Amino acid sequence: MRIGLDGIPLQGKRTGVGHYTFELAHSLAAISPDNQFELVSPPSLTGLRRRSWWSIGLPLYCYRASLALFHGTNFELPYWTTCPTVLTIHDLSLLLKSETHEKRLVLRAKLKLPRTAHKANAIITPSEMVKREVCERLGVSAEKVFAIPEAARSAFYRVPASESRPVCERLGVEEEFILFVGTVEPRKNLLTLVRAFEELRRSTSTQLQLVIAGERGWLSEDLMSYLNNSEARERVLFTGHLADDDLRALYSACRVFVYPSLYEGFGLPLLEAMSCGAPVVTSNVPSILETVGDVARLISPTDVDDLARAINELLNDAAEREHRSAAGIEHAKKFSWQRTAAATLDVYKNLV
Repeated sequence: MRIGLDGIPLQGKRTGVGHYTFELAHSLAAISPDNQFELVSPPSLTGLRRRSWWSIGLPLYCYRASLALFHGTNFELPYWTTCPTVLTIHDLSLLLKSETHEKRLVLRAKLKLPRTAHKANAIITPSEMVKREVCERLGVSAEKVFAIPEAARSAFYRVPASESRPVCERLGVEEEFILFVGTVEPRKNLLTLVRAFEELRRSTSTQLQLVIAGERGWLSEDLMSYLNNSEARERVLFTGHLADDDLRALYSACRVFVYPSLYEGFGLPLLEAMSCGAPVVTSNVPSILETVGDVARLISPTDVDDLARAINELLNDAAEREHRSAAGIEHAKKFSWQRTAAATLDVYKNLV
C-alpha cells in the first residue's frame, strides 16, 4: 500500500501534533517495510494556497499518486478523495473548552469539525474519553472510532545529575525547582499553578523555583499580567521552546513535575516526565487518569490549596518521590510508538 499522512504539522517548530505525526510515520515505516508511507504537504501554506491545498491540491495529489489511503493527523482531510481517509482527533477542547481558545478558531472548529468527522472513514483518538466525546458531541458511530494511546519519544529517559546539571545551569535553572512543560495557554491552568507556587513560598523557607518550559501561546495575557504583580515573579522562569535533550535534563532533575491542565486529550508531557523519573502531580480529569493510572499524585485542577498541598508533601517526602519516580518509569514502558503504529496499521488494513 502507498499511504499518505498529513505532513503540515512537521513544518516549523515541532510540538504535540508534530511529534505525533513524525513518531507515527517513523514507526509505521519500521514495522511495515512492505508498505510506503509518505508525508504529504505543499511547499508553503499562506493565503489562497492553504484553502486550495485541501480543496484542490491534495485531492489531486491523492488521485495522481494512487494513494491507497490518506491519514489526516491534525483534524483536517482533503475536501474530496477517491481513497479511504482516516482522521485523528486529538481532543475536543475547541468545542468543550472554547473559552480557552481564540474565537476565530472556535468558530472554524464548530463549522468544520463535525463535517470532517462524518466524512472520515475511520477516526483515531488518543484516549477512550475523547472517543466518547467524539461520538456524543459529533454524532459519530462508535464502530468507526478507535482509541489508540500514544507514547513518550525515545529521547526521554532518566539521566544523572552530571548530565542534567550543566543544562540546568545554562538555562538558569536552580537546584530546587518544580517543572511544567507545555504551551502557555489557558487550558494548561498555569494561573492556578502560579497561585499554588505563591502559597508554597509563603509556607516554606526553601528557595524554590518554578520553571515553565514551552512556547507562549494564545490568550496568555492574564497570566503574564498576574505574574508582573506577583511576589513570586522573580522565582518563575520561562525557558521558551526547548530541544528534547534540554527537556530530558529538566525532567530528570526536577523535584516535582506539575501538570494541572483543565482538559487533555492524552497528556504526552506526563509520559515524558515519567520516562525520565520525575514524580508527577497532575489533574484528576478522565483522559489524564487513562494516561497516568495510579502512579501520579492527583489533584483537583481548580483547587489552589489542594495543588499546593500535593506539591509540598512530595517535596518533603524523599521516599515518596523516589517511589513515584520508579513507578513512573515502569508505567511509561507500557506505552510505545510501535504499539501505536501497529494499532493504527490495523485500522488502515480494515479500510483498504
